Amino acid sequence: MLFARSFIAVAIGVFGLVPAQTAEPPLAQATIVIYNKAVPESAALANFYAQQRAIPRDQVIGLTCPTEEEISREEYDATIADPLRKIFKERNWWSVREGTENRPVVASSNIHFAALIKGIPLKIKSTTAPYEGDQWGPGPVATHNEACVDSELSTLPFLTRQISGAIPNPYFQSFRGIIDYEGPRLLLVCRLDAPTFGIVRRMIVDAIAAEKTGLWGRGYVDGSKNVDKGFEIGDKWMAEIVQQMHKVGIPVVYDDLPTVFPDGYPVTDCSLYYGWYAGNVTGPFTSPDFRFVPGAVAVDIHSFSANTLRDANANWVAPLLAHGAAASMGNVYEPYLQLTPHLDVFNDRLLHGFTFAESAYMSLHAVSWMSTIVGDPLYRPFGLWLQLDQPKESLKTGGEWRLYHDFAVKNGSLPPDQYRRLARQVASKARSGAMIEDLGSMEARDGNFAAATGYYQQARATYTKRDDILRVALEESDAWGKWGKPKRAVDLIRSILRIISPDLPTAALLRKVEQDITAPPAIPTALPSATPTPR
Repeated sequence: MLFARSFIAVAIGVFGLVPAQTAEPPLAQATIVIYNKAVPESAALANFYAQQRAIPRDQVIGLTCPTEEEISREEYDATIADPLRKIFKERNWWSVREGTENRPVVASSNIHFAALIKGIPLKIKSTTAPYEGDQWGPGPVATHNEACVDSELSTLPFLTRQISGAIPNPYFQSFRGIIDYEGPRLLLVCRLDAPTFGIVRRMIVDAIAAEKTGLWGRGYVDGSKNVDKGFEIGDKWMAEIVQQMHKVGIPVVYDDLPTVFPDGYPVTDCSLYYGWYAGNVTGPFTSPDFRFVPGAVAVDIHSFSANTLRDANANWVAPLLAHGAAASMGNVYEPYLQLTPHLDVFNDRLLHGFTFAESAYMSLHAVSWMSTIVGDPLYRPFGLWLQLDQPKESLKTGGEWRLYHDFAVKNGSLPPDQYRRLARQVASKARSGAMIEDLGSMEARDGNFAAATGYYQQARATYTKRDDILRVALEESDAWGKWGKPKRAVDLIRSILRIISPDLPTAALLRKVEQDITAPPAIPTALPSATPTPR
């Protein structure tokens, strides 16, 4: 279970807007690739990734590690951390000086990104043995010394022996690329890992392909409406993500109910997914036929969402990758909510063109902790948006997705009424169902259900794909219900049920919605009087 605790006060500076890196070579020169010599496929995949990203061959490093996902602290030190520190010093990748209290400090580094290849262990189990240089601090977090290998390695330049508790992340909420970052040295560690080596290879290929033409599609955001003290921050992240997508013209489906997206919900063209809070993958993402858009980024918050990456049906991260996502994030052990990635920050930085690794670490309050960042660290799904000289092939892609994005960026400063009126004209002329549906969702969230149902009706008439029509029908029926017109909602659902196969997964969902609307109200149970009844 996630517990929200605020215990770290980090002094951060929010930098002014700077262009994201547009040239690949500086990023490649600043990247190392680490594989496990004990796993033959790991070396082959490491070389493939390095070749695809033009990473120098002498920056592909083989370590001889255990092959299990979970290792001891002694094994981590002996087979991963200590060998890497030696390599950094021998190859002069670090400039080390003497700091306060005669402690060495990494003053500068030539290496800023690290890609751990499938085969490198995932997590470090807790230990009760004394550890030289470690000390406990106050609070429950400070007694934990288990960690994710990725997160622990990110602090390699800190040259610290502190293993208990989390370390404040100096890069949290930054807005500057790591190469230009002037704060304490931090290694942005991601892993290229998944249930199979074939999936990882596909993740690499999809990420690079999406960079060339843009990551286009629809966003899906699944809130939990959790009002328990300390948990509401998760829903605030989700609500903010929805607004961020609207600003850049990414159509978004937002479920703010306590339940997750249900079985049979029509998720189509999903390029971005954010959700919480369920223990294992569920709903439409369990369908054998479901696939994300190539290059998609998908994250679901849960304490143990990445407890293993080897089982395509366990937790969240592995299944999301198995169903086509190129990148995800998760937790290997209990992280506490505020120490998971702040998804609103992560999404914002992605949309501003930063790399996957930069966006992820900008969103992390702490390192030396529980988060694993799974995907190509150099992946920039929205880097093209910031390039004035976009490749010619990218200008021909995107279709209605690009139409909406270009419109939103150009007209985002207009008053809402004027923006939506003009957007409807553009969408109607272009017959963009995605844009029309999104306008309906904006109206519904504002409580303008008359306008919302009108948009949804137009979107249904515009779409040609069955699942898009079914999704809008569900959204429209919900709007009718919230408008106080349940009969219209039922009539719509029944009209859809008459024309689709009863065996369709969405048909079962529509029948359930119909039953929920038409069910008679519960008869209240009489409660005993608080005071004795007079005789």
